[in-house]
Amino acid sequence: MHTVAVLALDQVIPFDLSTPIEVFTRTRLPDGRPGYQVRVCAERQETDAGSFSLRAPWGLDGLKGADTVIVPGTANPLTPLAPAVRDALRAAAEDGTRIASICSGTFPLAATGLLDGLRATTHWIAADLLAATHPDVEVDPAVLYVDNGQILTSAGAAAGMDLCLHMIRKDYGSAVAADAARLSVMPLEREGGQAQFIVHDHVPTPQGSTMEPLLGWLQDNLADDLTLADIAAHAGISTRTLIRRFREQTGTTPLQWLHRARIRQAQHLLESTRHTVERIGAQVGFGSPTAFRDRFKKTTGVSPHSYRRAFS
Repeated sequence: MHTVAVLALDQVIPFDLSTPIEVFTRTRLPDGRPGYQVRVCAERQETDAGSFSLRAPWGLDGLKGADTVIVPGTANPLTPLAPAVRDALRAAAEDGTRIASICSGTFPLAATGLLDGLRATTHWIAADLLAATHPDVEVDPAVLYVDNGQILTSAGAAAGMDLCLHMIRKDYGSAVAADAARLSVMPLEREGGQAQFIVHDHVPTPQGSTMEPLLGWLQDNLADDLTLADIAAHAGISTRTLIRRFREQTGTTPLQWLHRARIRQAQHLLESTRHTVERIGAQVGFGSPTAFRDRFKKTTGVSPHSYRRAFS
């Protein structure tokens, strides 16, 4: 039987902790036998889980001999990793154990050095912090999970369930994974490369920058058919200067920023109105429904209709 060790660090997020426990303990093989044995492990006898404390039946020795080790997220991802935990995770990796993280659990996993040089993800809201704290990790904030083979990482909340189902599919095939998905009331078909549902009321604007008035004007005129020349004319500068200053202060180009702002506004309209997809596309400045659908799916990984169903 496949053994999964779930590591409960101090300030563990209860949802992240319970996700692998529930998904794996409910997994059944075609003959009815359980597919996994789950161990809950911790460094100390009592672990802080925010609104309650828990007593794990296994210490760090529970990681030894496990086929998979899962590191759930913690409330403070910058908490220093205890040397004993770091050594236990490294030893597990050296033994060939599969190691996965959920949400901010990517931070303690990165602190072991096991993610150096690898692509990884975490909850989108913590992605910049992960990249700044661990510059040797290639952070991808948009996807649900990343599978590097032995080392896997996932984004927040339901993405942890996606990752667990992905591992079940790899271990026992699609039929077993589909049964586990039904028990979890989760779709099996969401793939790791699908974008996280990252929603902003407005695209982030660098406060105090010389581009701030221009960005505000762009945000107010998303429905207009704006060209690079139009934007430069409004700013009173050449297109070359516009592109240079825009990239310096926003990290992207004017048209890329505009496309992103339009999609974010479309997300808001899909969630808050019953307008048709065609009407929303026109409201945010796309000349045709096809262009809107293509850009929306390219940005978010799902169609406008799928996005609306997810938030209805």
